[in-house]
Amino acid sequence: MPTIQLNQDNYYTANANKDYMSVSLFKDFQKCEAAAYAKLTGAWKPDDNVTALLAGNYVHSYFESEEAHEKFIEAHQDEMISSRGASKGKLKTPYKIAQQMTERLESDIAFQKLYLPGEKEVIVTGKIGGVKWRGKIDSLISEENYFCDIKTNQDFHKGYWNPDERRKVSFVKAYGYYLQMAMYRELIKQTFGVECQPFIFAVSKQTPSDIMAISFNSEQDQLELESAMTTIEAFQDKYRAIIEGKEEPSRCGKCDYCRLTNKITDFVNASEIEVD
Repeated sequence: MPTIQLNQDNYYTANANKDYMSVSLFKDFQKCEAAAYAKLTGAWKPDDNVTALLAGNYVHSYFESEEAHEKFIEAHQDEMISSRGASKGKLKTPYKIAQQMTERLESDIAFQKLYLPGEKEVIVTGKIGGVKWRGKIDSLISEENYFCDIKTNQDFHKGYWNPDERRKVSFVKAYGYYLQMAMYRELIKQTFGVECQPFIFAVSKQTPSDIMAISFNSEQDQLELESAMTTIEAFQDKYRAIIEGKEEPSRCGKCDYCRLTNKITDFVNASEIEVD
């Protein structure tokens, strides 16, 4: 089957997901192969936090372009605009917070100089070990050899337990941003032939919002980026085989999908129940 040519209209379609691996799809498979495959094929629709998703997209569309932001608000006005009471016609509280998040970023001089001049929502593609990948760059400044990504987060300083390391880690590692930055850097290189440095501009969902510019220049950061690419190379062939129906996905046994579809096939000894 020929590779589809990606554009802004088909980037998030099911066909694109079946043809190209993406960071979000890869991370879904890392969490639970069975759930990721069911979501991909439409057999299961996760109960996502729509409000949080829309609030994040509100911020991203604001900095994409005025036209993109207007289209986004028009498409989701029923969810975002209050229709009753004293607040009728105004943004609901989560989106008021999203608006002040955009204002907080926009007022910062470093953000103005580094993020705003870039080309927005740039689609990049490439191959890693024969597997096709795609990505979309929030802001690409290829002539200056860097790219930026906006991240919204509850609290920059909250720790997240990492079972492999047996310690709390930052949101950058917990949410797989090393993997994303490593892959985007490689896809930019393959698409445009330039080596670009990754930056994250983060804004918190607090009131008032905190802001942070994040680089990946330390020795530890470089090791994390290399480790992320090693992880991709180790698992991508298996995930590709699952997507193509050549291999059965494994179940994590603990996620929403696994709980929903779990069937009793045998007894479990009381002394052998798995615990985290």
